[in-house]
Amino acid sequence: MKLETTAITGAETPADDTTPYAALVNFYHAFNNRNLQLMTENWLNHEDASMSNPLGGVKRGWQDIASVYKKIFSGAAQVYVEYYDYTLHHSGDMFCAVGKERGYFILGNNRIDLAIRTSRIYQLHNNGWLQIHHHGSIDNPELLLRYQTAVLGATL
Repeated sequence: MKLETTAITGAETPADDTTPYAALVNFYHAFNNRNLQLMTENWLNHEDASMSNPLGGVKRGWQDIASVYKKIFSGAAQVYVEYYDYTLHHSGDMFCAVGKERGYFILGNNRIDLAIRTSRIYQLHNNGWLQIHHHGSIDNPELLLRYQTAVLGATL
């Protein structure tokens, strides 16, 4: 297992669009550009998809997951994250990426620098990698409280 220390921002151009690395680049490109169509193409559009996020929510099925991204992408908050210090664990038609996200959440004059432990699981479907699970956790209790208060207390 190799620790990848170069951050994925979504601005990269993978040499091969069929790799796990390319799937991760596509996710961060969709997220950081607020592109719901690209995000939809990155996820398995099925009830088997799931997401556990730092706000304590568990979403099951693409429709529930998509509703989270719709709120983020259409809201007033600016949110940016990049993936770093990650490892890829590949087995047959699945891979898991385990690492960290850093970035920021800005709403009005309120800026919160984010530090999130993040794992993503992808499954191979029709020669393309589709995300089936995401889990994110904020370890720092003060940061978690600030983030929850800012997000839950405001309209994204």
